[in-house]
Amino acid sequence: MNTKELMSRYSAGQRDFRNLNLMAANLRNLNLSGANLSGANLTKANLTRTNLSHTNLTEATLVGANLTETNLMRANLTNADLSEANVSDANLSYASLRGAKMTDGVSASAVSKASQSVSVGAVEQSK
Repeated sequence: MNTKELMSRYSAGQRDFRNLNLMAANLRNLNLSGANLSGANLTKANLTRTNLSHTNLTEATLVGANLTETNLMRANLTNADLSEANVSDANLSYASLRGAKMTDGVSASAVSKASQSVSVGAVEQSK
């Protein structure tokens, strides 16, 4: 599925996009609030300023994704792979990062300081 089809389906009310392959997709500035992207492959995707609030990203692959200024408020990132992802200025307020894998150097405590009330639990760090 390409970006245009994704947005067309989202606009029509569809929210279930489980296991979708969006590798290297340009999803910049889009509204995908409340979508189910669990298990999706978002490797190297551009999600700059995208609204992913209340989105289910459980076990999603976000390796090398650009999440700069992305709204991830109340998103479920449980067991997601965020290795090498850019989360600069992302809003992770009340997001669940339990079991999420992050690049060494991006610690759970750093994320917590940047975003209040982040549910971190056990965050795995890759090296």
